[in-house]
Amino acid sequence: MSTALDDKLVPALDFGDVRAEFQALVSGCGVYGLKERAHIELRGGDRVRWLNGMVTNNIRDLAAGRGVYAFMLNPQGRILADFYAYNRGDRLLIDTDQSQAEKVLTAFDHYIIMDDVTVSNLSLEWGAIGVGGRNSEDVLRAVGLELPELAPLEFADAAWQEISLTVLRTDHEAVESFEVWLGAAQAPALEAALLNAGAKPVGTAALERFRIASGIPRYGQDIRERDLPQETEQLRALNFSKGCYVGQEIVERIRSRGNVHRTFTGFLVDGALPPPGAKIQLEGKDVGEITSVASLPLASGERLVALGYIRREAALPGKQLSAEGAKLTVVSVPFAEVFPN
Repeated sequence: MSTALDDKLVPALDFGDVRAEFQALVSGCGVYGLKERAHIELRGGDRVRWLNGMVTNNIRDLAAGRGVYAFMLNPQGRILADFYAYNRGDRLLIDTDQSQAEKVLTAFDHYIIMDDVTVSNLSLEWGAIGVGGRNSEDVLRAVGLELPELAPLEFADAAWQEISLTVLRTDHEAVESFEVWLGAAQAPALEAALLNAGAKPVGTAALERFRIASGIPRYGQDIRERDLPQETEQLRALNFSKGCYVGQEIVERIRSRGNVHRTFTGFLVDGALPPPGAKIQLEGKDVGEITSVASLPLASGERLVALGYIRREAALPGKQLSAEGAKLTVVSVPFAEVFPN
């Protein structure tokens, strides 16, 4: 493996061209490490029943080889964490951000009492690689990975150069993307092969812009403990027929009585980008707040955008608002200029 490739595999803000890296994620193929993700394994005879009672989505009926996105709530219905849960047959795998790992592990320890559930943090031995963009499947096949047809959040075990690994198709709404799970020691070899096959290394600056362009909220920034599940617009995290879980009473009360007062949405920005936390105003009154901002490097030029919360009555597509002197226009996410149909 060449020194040049080794340099590309080091986590970095960027690799010299954020615009090209961003475009690779949209219309080409970008490859990036997922070292910021934590992986937690649940084993034991009670693991399915127990986790089903802990989270907002349906674990009880989750088929082997499939995953779901879910929230973990406190008894008041506030969001403690978000993560993906995958059924690996004899065990469950939790995939969350490293910043949430300690909170998730602490909550698991608190709620496991007489249950047959064992928890293991696999993060140090786990390697995960992201491969995203219109050409991502072609690049995976070019390195010799034979992929079955995968639905969103479906995964399959495979082998590459006698290395056992798992390929997951993500639930990204606007563009095809995959994750490859394998041992940490084997990950650099696969990353190098993907780069040699035409993928472009992508740094955290382009990934953050891509996240915002996709309208994906990040826990700790766009989703906070004070937010209610329905306010986040992440209805994919909720199942209303699964039975009891921590915080369910609040979620069900919101569903039965009508919508929450705020909603998460996107904004086009005309003027200087307001900072996260800036208040959104309509006719001089505060109606929301900005949580994430980005300047997206599109082929047509820079496009300033933001994500945030706004009162439902003001969340009409095309509605004109303001934030710290900038003009805002309410739009749905993912941003159509980035991901045209």
